[in-house]
Amino acid sequence: METRFLGKSGLEVSVFGFGAMTFSDGEGRFGQTGTTRGEAAKRQVDMCLDAGVTLFDTADVYAEGRSEEILGEALGARRPYVVVATKAFGRMGRNAHDTGLSRRHLIEACEASLRRLGTDWIDLYQVHSFDARAPLDETLRALDDLVTAGKVRYIGCSNYAGWQLMKAMATAERRNVEPYVSQQIQYSLMVRDAEDELLPCGVDQGVGALIWSPLAQGFLSGKFRSARGGNTRLELSNRLKAYDTPQGERVLAALDAIAEARGVTPGQVALNWLLKKPGVTSVLIGARTDEQLADNLAAAQWSLTDAEVEALDRASQVAMRYPNSHHRIFSLERNPQLFPRYKLD
Repeated sequence: METRFLGKSGLEVSVFGFGAMTFSDGEGRFGQTGTTRGEAAKRQVDMCLDAGVTLFDTADVYAEGRSEEILGEALGARRPYVVVATKAFGRMGRNAHDTGLSRRHLIEACEASLRRLGTDWIDLYQVHSFDARAPLDETLRALDDLVTAGKVRYIGCSNYAGWQLMKAMATAERRNVEPYVSQQIQYSLMVRDAEDELLPCGVDQGVGALIWSPLAQGFLSGKFRSARGGNTRLELSNRLKAYDTPQGERVLAALDAIAEARGVTPGQVALNWLLKKPGVTSVLIGARTDEQLADNLAAAQWSLTDAEVEALDRASQVAMRYPNSHHRIFSLERNPQLFPRYKLD
């Protein structure tokens, strides 16, 4: 499997990573996304390792910490050979400092994640969201202290806005502390908002993108066309209506055409499209079943042509927002990097 450096750091990861949100006992926050544990979790980790996956991502809030525990157990003695990423921010208790990005919570959250993962260090420690109540200096210095202490190797952010990412990078440079090397963001053929600000900012600042929900909660696999109703992650998140639109049908039709010609699945096509996009380092895949995981991993065995990427770009294209719309009309010559999708008229 291809590997890429994460942003401008020296950390090298596989282009497909494993998202362990489905590792749980079925209880707690996000517990409904899956109940993979024990031997089943070990088997899925084995499948990933055999396919060349080196990046495994989780978070403390996934199933109230059980995801981290199950992942640590499944990796076992192989932990030194992979990149383990986790996140902190979400509420883990009832006290005032059991959430957010204060120094107190971040250090306590890191120590707790280390215990649950059964490891001495976290390769990539990510803040799960922006905290407007905690001073950014405090957050970045706390993360820098964790790196200095050897408990964390690299730091990243997730679900930031473009201005928040840029402010964090500028603050880190000004304070001479560790900068973010990654941003974990939502991006897919159905959700292309990241192309407006986050991806251009990441390319400019050397912040690699880790992609979550690459299949739009399963919609891009095509499995929701034949039936409605059921205990699926997409329906639980109430996003089916948002995706089940004329545009969604156009995207599925474009995926089907390429998948049929290639002899692959629509989901593999959607995953491959992301790897062609500027700023993307790795795409996080997860699965409730071994069959789903095997299909997703197979996407690493082939690549889209430029013509196929263009066809998918056209099918998923949406109206341009200001100020990009203004730049497109009046200053595209000086800003070509912003518009890989809008050059198609």
